[in-house]
Formats: sequence, C-alpha cells, structure tokens
Amino acid sequence: METFLAGADAVIVVLRIALLSIAVVFGAICLLDWAVRTKKISPFNVVARFCRSTVDPIIAPIERRVVRAGGTPAAAPLWALAAIVIGGILLLTVLDMIRLEVVKSIIASQEGTAGVFHLLVSWTFTILKAAIIVRVISSWLPISPYSKWVNWSYRLSEPMLAPLRRVVPNLGGLDITPILAYILINIIESFLFRLM
Repeated sequence: METFLAGADAVIVVLRIALLSIAVVFGAICLLDWAVRTKKISPFNVVARFCRSTVDPIIAPIERRVVRAGGTPAAAPLWALAAIVIGGILLLTVLDMIRLEVVKSIIASQEGTAGVFHLLVSWTFTILKAAIIVRVISSWLPISPYSKWVNWSYRLSEPMLAPLRRVVPNLGGLDITPILAYILINIIESFLFRLM
C-alpha cells in the first residue's frame, strides 16, 4: 500500500505542477488577448495579430457561449481562464478523492466483511453528498435538469429535498434545503459510523 500511496502522491504532485504551469501560461495568453480585445494594446501590432490568428480560434467556442448568454466578446478570454482554473481544481480534487477511496478500499478489504460494509455505507453517503453538490452547481449554470450529465443528481437528491421543502419555508426565492440536506446527511453518517 505504501508503494501505491507514494506513486499516487508523485503523480498528483507532477500533475499539480503541470496544471499550474498550464494555467499560468494560459492566463498570460488570456490576459494578453483580453488587452487586445479591449484595445488596451494596439490592434495593429504583432501581439494583436498573434492573438487573432492563434488565441482567438482556441477561445472561439467559449466566446460563442458568452455571447449567447448576453456577455461581450471581450470577456471571453477571462471566462476561458476561469474555465481552465476551475477545471484544474476539479481534476485535482477528483484525483485526490480517487486516491482516498482506493486507500479506503484497501483498508476495508483487509478488515473483512465489516470493513467492506463500512466502505459501502461510506460510498453511499459520498454519492448522496455529490448528488446534492452537482445539483446545486448545475442550478447556477444554464444546464437543463434533464441533461444526461446532471439528471442523476436530481433523481438521487429529490427524495431527500422534497420532504424538506414541505417543512422549510422558501426564503424569498432562496432554497436552503440542499444545505440542510447536506448537513443532515453528515449527521446521519457520523451517527451510523459511531454505531458500527
């Protein structure tokens, strides 16, 4: 297990450095493109031509989405930078989660049936919490709840949230039931693990 942990930690460290380097380079390019688009840099010099020929085709898909959402094309490089940073953070978080779950699986298999049962209960609560988080984040974005990417989270979280909505009042359009459900799941999980 130490070999796996050392290898996984080495991969994650290398990936962090690579993603940070990519984010810094892409950030500089995006800021440069933003400066050209907002005419802070002359649109007729070499830098502007480089941005129009090389950077703009890469940012074009994000620019189309920004314009469709009512934004300006000049904001596209900043949105591209935000997407790269958030994507890198999510990737590293997922890798850390996978590493942790593999370690938990190895430990649970060494403990026998009780360890495997404990692991399955832990995974169940992790999936429920992930469903709530995905549902909340997708509600902030222009994503349909019926999209194949987020529909699973609505199907898993709605049986928990519907009874809470009948009890908890709506606070002026703000739905706090996902927060309460997340807290309740944590309380139930810790209570169950104390009993085991």
